[in-house]
Amino acid sequence: MDKGVKMHPKFAVVGHPNKGKSSIVSALALDDTVKVSDVPGTTTKRRSFPLSVDGKILYELLDTPGFQRSRHVLAWLEAHNDVSADKRHTVVEAFIQTHKDDPKFNDEIELLTPIMEGAGIIYVVDGSKPYGKEYEAQMEILRWTGQPSMALINHIDEEDYSTEWKRALGHYFKMVRTFNPMQTSKKEHIRILESMAQLNEEWTDAVKSSIVLLETYHKQMVKRSANSIATLLADALSLVEKQPLSNTPPQEEAKATLAESYKRHLRQLESKNQQKIERIWNHSHVEKEQALLAFDAVDLFSQDAAYLFGLTRKELLVTGVTSGAVTGAGFDLLFAGHTLLLGGAIGAVVGGVGAYLGFEELSEVKLLGQKLGTRYMQMGPMKNRNFPYILLGRALYHAYHIATRSHATRNVEQLTMDRSFKTRWLTEQRGKVLEKCHKKFRSKEENKALFELYESVIEEILTELLEV
Repeated sequence: MDKGVKMHPKFAVVGHPNKGKSSIVSALALDDTVKVSDVPGTTTKRRSFPLSVDGKILYELLDTPGFQRSRHVLAWLEAHNDVSADKRHTVVEAFIQTHKDDPKFNDEIELLTPIMEGAGIIYVVDGSKPYGKEYEAQMEILRWTGQPSMALINHIDEEDYSTEWKRALGHYFKMVRTFNPMQTSKKEHIRILESMAQLNEEWTDAVKSSIVLLETYHKQMVKRSANSIATLLADALSLVEKQPLSNTPPQEEAKATLAESYKRHLRQLESKNQQKIERIWNHSHVEKEQALLAFDAVDLFSQDAAYLFGLTRKELLVTGVTSGAVTGAGFDLLFAGHTLLLGGAIGAVVGGVGAYLGFEELSEVKLLGQKLGTRYMQMGPMKNRNFPYILLGRALYHAYHIATRSHATRNVEQLTMDRSFKTRWLTEQRGKVLEKCHKKFRSKEENKALFELYESVIEEILTELLEV
């Protein structure tokens, strides 16, 4: 190997079994393929999980088995300690060489080997359990390796014994940090990387460069997510569904079939976007489980969706979308429970041109093609003025929770959806810009500049949501 080529930093994540080592690897490597389990001893072989951005490995994390026979290992090291402190690492190397084929020490060999090959040490403990003297054998073995090390205090349960852990860990490790892999964020991730950069001056520049690249990578994922959501809205609002007809007059049953097909394709567009967002943020297991947060319980066309993500009458008025005549019955449906008046008594509330459809009526059904001899019904493009805000709100909600979801999470999240989320991103000015774009999307006009404007608004919203 060319000595001029600098290798990326490597860190072996070690500790007692079942203390969250694999969860920490998964969170810091942004990789949900790491095998995580509550069963002790799930990890039996070390596995490498590099974090790459644009083909460049920023750093590499090694998931290792937990210590099983630390007191026996330490006793062997001490029995063969006929060297000075600066040579103690050679005793550890001798232990590995002597016991590499001994199944009794398989776990210790697996975790010590990468350390002796140059990996830094990240020692993980569970701060929700009391400190015990039995951990000192593990920490003493790690000290014998002579490799730069830090300790992370994880909290698997609610109890907190971190104060006593910090006092004990401080005797063995250069740095001690608290880190919850299940609730990590970009800021927490960077905080841990900054600590890792201080372990060895030879790694400092590489890890600091990783932080810069990670920030850039995060911005790229936000931009790609904004593009996917903008594409979803443009495609959904311009969608046209057609159904050929026989010579008999169209029946209500045919209209209902067409409407259901139209809705199905809209649902498919939403699902396609959700899966793309999950791939962008490297959450493949969410897709495999086919449990997209809480969306299975709240259908795109339900009144719950209208209530949670749709605009109220006041918000619609502010965006300027209510520039057309509204029938009383349609008005009630459009606002899905938000109007305080009886629909039949309202009549034409707002003057102007253009009609509004009730929430259940997404677009009028047209009978076309009579002059050409082939008759068909057509539904679309989208006419319901509230629908794009419902679809957009759901897309933003999904993207936000996927982007902030730790890669260590394995359970299906049951999120509490409420109307407060909308207030975090919808402003009067944004509403006006969004409505202008929605109108053009419905008309199916090819307008690259307008699409880029819409995409930039979505990117701005996601950036704000994720910076909180």
